Order: sequence, then C-alpha cells, then structure tokens
Amino acid sequence: MKNFIKGELIGLKVKVVHCSDPTLVNRTGEIIDETKNTLLIKTRDREKRIAKDIAQFEIDGIPVEGKRIKCQPWERIKKISE
Repeated sequence: MKNFIKGELIGLKVKVVHCSDPTLVNRTGEIIDETKNTLLIKTRDREKRIAKDIAQFEIDGIPVEGKRIKCQPWERIKKISE
C-alpha cells in the first residue's frame, strides 16, 4: 500500500464504496477538506461531508477503511517522519 494514507488527502480523487448510509454509496469526487472525523468531498454539483467511521473509501484507486484514517490530518502526516 502506498504511503499516501500518511500524507495529505486533500486534492485526491475519492469514491464511497460502502457506507451505513446507502445514499452515500458510489459518491465520487475530490477531497477538498478533512477533519478528524470527516472528509469533505466536492462532487459535480455540490459538496458533501462524510463521516470517516461509517464508510469505506477508494482513494486514488486504493481501498481505505474510514476508521483507519480517523485522526487529525496533522497526526497522520506527522507519522511520515517517524
């Protein structure tokens, strides 16, 4: 697996492949913001905030369990140098 999970996610392409909210499944777009608990995705017609812990994503073609990236962005980025 690429180290992109330890890096910046903003700007990467994303698809929701599984979610406890079925209305979010197959949403695609670009990650435009990230918090500890959510990803903000820009789709063609609007922005949608999705909780990390209820979804599985495909980020730049790589499957990612949302719970695995549930942390502050700076905490994940900090791990690169460790």
